[in-house]
Amino acid sequence: MLHLDVMDGAFVPNISFGPAVISAIRKDSDLLFDTHLMIAHPAGYAAAFAKAGADHLTFHLEAGDDTAETISAIRAAGCTVGISIKPKTPAEAIFPWLDKIDLVLVMTVEPGFGGQSFMADQMPKVAAIKREILRRKLHIQLEVDGGIGAATVVESARHGANLMVAGTSVFRAKEGMGAAISSLHAATAELDKSL
Repeated sequence: MLHLDVMDGAFVPNISFGPAVISAIRKDSDLLFDTHLMIAHPAGYAAAFAKAGADHLTFHLEAGDDTAETISAIRAAGCTVGISIKPKTPAEAIFPWLDKIDLVLVMTVEPGFGGQSFMADQMPKVAAIKREILRRKLHIQLEVDGGIGAATVVESARHGANLMVAGTSVFRAKEGMGAAISSLHAATAELDKSL
């Protein structure tokens, strides 16, 4: 899948791109578009991003729109739904929404800029969310985003994440993107053998 970071310069202090760019790349890709809306008012944009080609929309629990209304808007647009939480938001804040969504995204950096260092103190939060998902027997993807590389991908998997967003470690890898992706897969394959 392709993780697309949409930033509005309001919810986070950076601006990236909007539906027009997603529409342009959709023409050349069959990948699932995992679209991360780091925007202040996601509900009003759900239909536009879906029309542009997004398959999945993740919005922030801390965004300005009503959470239930945003979930409804995303479902009405035909996309699967995720909720992301920032580093200072506790795991328990997501619990009331778990049975209404398809994915939880735990930010392991402050959202808004690539290249930040992985925040290991977010791993207990990942583990707590995973325990709650298992306790309630829900089928939810648990994703982490921020500072993911060959070492941190293993830590994330050990704590229960099953999707990892890798940006800088892939796109700026000296050995090339393909080799960087292979090293991430190899790291988690070693973890699987040890379990």
